[in-house]
Formats: sequence, structure tokens, C-alpha cells
Amino acid sequence: MDALVEFRTDDGAVVAVEAVTEGRPGSRLVARDGTVQAARTFEGALEGVRAAAESALRVFRDGTLRPDGVEIEFGVKLSAETGAIIAKGTAEGHLVVRLTWSPSSTS
Repeated sequence: MDALVEFRTDDGAVVAVEAVTEGRPGSRLVARDGTVQAARTFEGALEGVRAAAESALRVFRDGTLRPDGVEIEFGVKLSAETGAIIAKGTAEGHLVVRLTWSPSSTS
């Protein structure tokens, strides 16, 4: 198994996630027992993803489309150094957006 990164939550709980190799030349994640302590809290690591989700929601809710529902799915990777990053999927970045409209109920 790959190394684990342990994130602490703001209330002190531990969240362990599988480590992501950054692929940078000359560096790699090393831990004696296979576990690395993250530099940020779990909430801090996800802050950038939260900000991206809020921004995307604003774009779709405040635009001319006016959907009844907006669903945004991010693929997220966690690493000890950078925190949370939007994961690369089959496309350039993993982001799925679903907009829904209900039939208008005009009587």
C-alpha cells in the first residue's frame, strides 16, 4: 500500500487518506511508518475546493440559464504539501456540472 497522509480536523479528529505522488523531479513522499502528517488541517486543505465550488455555483445561478438545481462534482486529490487539488480525470480536470429545470406549474 502507498503511504498515508493524516489530516487533523479543526476539532482534532484524524482523517487518513492515500498519498498522492506529485510527480515533481527529485522529490518523493517518504515516511518511516508509511504515514505522513499533513501541513494543513483537513478543512484548510479543502478550502480551495470550497472556493471553487462557490464560484462555479455563482456562475450558474446568477447567469441567464436560471436552473432550478445545480449539481457540481469535483474529483479531489489530497497531498501532504499542497492540500486538496482538483483531480485530473479523463479530461483536463475532473469537474461534472448538472443543471436541472422543473416544468413550470402554470395553471
